[in-house]
Amino acid sequence: MTNHSPDPALLAKAETLTEALPYLQRYAGMTFVVKYGGHAMGDPELARDFAEDVVLLKAVGINPVVVHGGGPQIGAMLKRLGVESRFVDGLRVTDAETAKIAEMVLAGSINKEIVGWIGAAGGRAVGISGKDAGLVRAQKVKRDAPDKLQGIERHVDLGFVGEPVGVDTRILKTLAADGIIPVIAPIAIGDDGHTYNINADTMAGAIAAALGASRLFMLTDIAGVMDKSGELLSDLTPVQIAELRADGTITGGMIPKLETCVAAVEGGVDAAVILDGRVPHIMLLEIFTQSGAGTLVRR
Repeated sequence: MTNHSPDPALLAKAETLTEALPYLQRYAGMTFVVKYGGHAMGDPELARDFAEDVVLLKAVGINPVVVHGGGPQIGAMLKRLGVESRFVDGLRVTDAETAKIAEMVLAGSINKEIVGWIGAAGGRAVGISGKDAGLVRAQKVKRDAPDKLQGIERHVDLGFVGEPVGVDTRILKTLAADGIIPVIAPIAIGDDGHTYNINADTMAGAIAAALGASRLFMLTDIAGVMDKSGELLSDLTPVQIAELRADGTITGGMIPKLETCVAAVEGGVDAAVILDGRVPHIMLLEIFTQSGAGTLVRR
């Protein structure tokens, strides 16, 4: 009698689907906001993986909303044009010329590339920015930064860098109801009529809170929040984050990311997760496995 035992690889796939079942049931009908950024955006293979993951989420009844960054791409364009960049607390100081370039890169080439990737993976996506249908209203950001020479606080004008002060989610709900995945560039207009470049993490957090999202995923270039010995911190609360920032464990570009996570969970998002976007299918590992991945922030 011939032995027709199943292929172990196929069995493993079946077991993976079985493990995912309770999560599929738990998250059906919920909204996930995904901040997509970092150098992984420039890797065609990772871009295809990301697009497939987003299309899969939509197919199983989850409503994904993508908010993308583009810091490396903006930096590359500025360098090509001979425009120097300066940062304060991880935020790019943006003059009028830089703001125009940022809008061109973010709302133009990057936004439409992501829409194209999702379409190629079998999904339906529409690319918009915070300016469209009054999605996000912005105001100018100002920061106080330490003066290294004087040891005092000095006021820093970040130029055309904004922060969200209002989100009208109607266009996102309309698109989601029609089976369309929104892809959002972090550009918005202020009450003063100026266009502002918004940190993509901050934009994603504000949209997640306004939508009452179940999850905010922050895809970036690192595995998550590390302690001083380089070990991953897998679970954090706002109080712990404040302590880690005070003792210098959290610095630079991680500051606005975690500020966003804290604001999102305090604004009603169930949890925010910082994930390594360079790992293939990292979102699926976080969502549909018991062990999860990255750093999860919750109240």
